[in-house]
Amino acid sequence: MSEPSTQRRVLHAEWTKLRTEPAARWLLPGIVVATVLTSLFAVAAASCEGRGCGFDPAVLSLTGVQLGQALVVLLAVRAIGGEQGTGLLRTTFIAAPRRTVVLAAKAVLIGGLVLAAGTVAVLGCLAAGRAILPANGIAAPSLADGPTLRAAVGSVLYLALIGLLALGVAAAIRDSAASAGAVFALLYAVPLVAAAISDPELQRTLRRLAPTTAGLAVQATTGLDDLPIGPWAGLAVLAGWSAASLLLGALVLQHSDP
Repeated sequence: MSEPSTQRRVLHAEWTKLRTEPAARWLLPGIVVATVLTSLFAVAAASCEGRGCGFDPAVLSLTGVQLGQALVVLLAVRAIGGEQGTGLLRTTFIAAPRRTVVLAAKAVLIGGLVLAAGTVAVLGCLAAGRAILPANGIAAPSLADGPTLRAAVGSVLYLALIGLLALGVAAAIRDSAASAGAVFALLYAVPLVAAAISDPELQRTLRRLAPTTAGLAVQATTGLDDLPIGPWAGLAVLAGWSAASLLLGALVLQHSDP
């Protein structure tokens, strides 16, 4: 069988498994609902008497991405951790001995699904901002504005990269609970540690390198000079984390028993 045919067969098999995975049925819509609802609460709670009051309308409207990423992580780790727990991963590797092809197929599916769900979620968040923020004295975000468009596109890419990061970690650890815990610590605990550091230079360095604080810089549309890292440079840092995670996962899969 030719290489393209093998890849298509593996991709189709992975799609069949993923769409019949019970968790995926609620996690995908859950990403949209959790992200939009969190942003809705955030924009409803924000108000000021003057115009703007220091709020970045795009960042405020896209607050829900920080919660939505948690469901993205759960979806990604289930894509491989669930198979490990049931023993299905061994069967998968018997049917498709090239384990890197299996991981690549999972990455394509997770990335594509999260891009789709993330697009709907981000548009919903911006719609909530446009509907509510002007009544609270804050400028509404608009996709006609270049920085806001960059924040929206960047947020969708951010969620997809978080999914790939989590998939790589899950491929290396191959236990859903442990993988999710490791990724959550990286995403949520590291920024807290950075915020608690008193040394400004060390704090700024950690914020440049941490996947969450670096990646979410892409949402900023105001005060760019005060950011620890530029918007696209920050997203590139997250992309580096995701690539390294997938590489580690591929190496572990290649040299370990399923």
